[in-house]
Amino acid sequence: MKVTTDGPDIYWSHGMRIASRNSRRCGEPAWDYQLWLNDDVTLEGDALTVLLDTAHAVGPGKVVVGAVRASTDDRTTYAGRRGRALALVEPTGRPERCDTYNGNVVLLPRAMCERGGDIDEVFQHGIGDYDHGFRVRQARIAAYVTRCHVGICDRNPLRTGSREPGIGVREALRRITSQREPPPRQWWVHCLRHGWPRAPLLMSSPYVKTAVRAFFRRSPAGG
Repeated sequence: MKVTTDGPDIYWSHGMRIASRNSRRCGEPAWDYQLWLNDDVTLEGDALTVLLDTAHAVGPGKVVVGAVRASTDDRTTYAGRRGRALALVEPTGRPERCDTYNGNVVLLPRAMCERGGDIDEVFQHGIGDYDHGFRVRQARIAAYVTRCHVGICDRNPLRTGSREPGIGVREALRRITSQREPPPRQWWVHCLRHGWPRAPLLMSSPYVKTAVRAFFRRSPAGG
């Protein structure tokens, strides 16, 4: 096993890209799959079996996305995504197609890695997994969600970051344009690639919503 340690300025997408590159450069032993795994995921005991069984069931060259659930119940927190609203694809007892995916648990076959590449260098933290999934789909590579949950991974608290109550418009906008949320340039690239002709509207939407939400939460009328 080879462990790579980087500085605190390395965010998720960049870190996954480094790990993927390093794992391929090792060369030995020969490998068939690469596994994306977030450090906040606790895998079930049969997780790898479920992932590999799904890969065999859907056929060679397909991406397998592991659905994960909350620690307190069976509510799905991260999985594949589908449709314009990027709705979560729930496990149904059989593999389910998805359009893109959260990168928490993803099994990538070697042929797909060589064909589809890593997360794009433009993305440093979030969005990179969604972009990767859409590019995989555009390359005519199918992605499937596992028949059941393969691990536990709680969602980030909802009212944090730019959504924290009472922080004001300026601070909310500062947070939403930071690396931890969608920075404008990275978000614009994503919108251009996957949201045309709605890209201009999609580009402005999160920043306008953030400003309006922060304004009304700070104003007396907003409580």
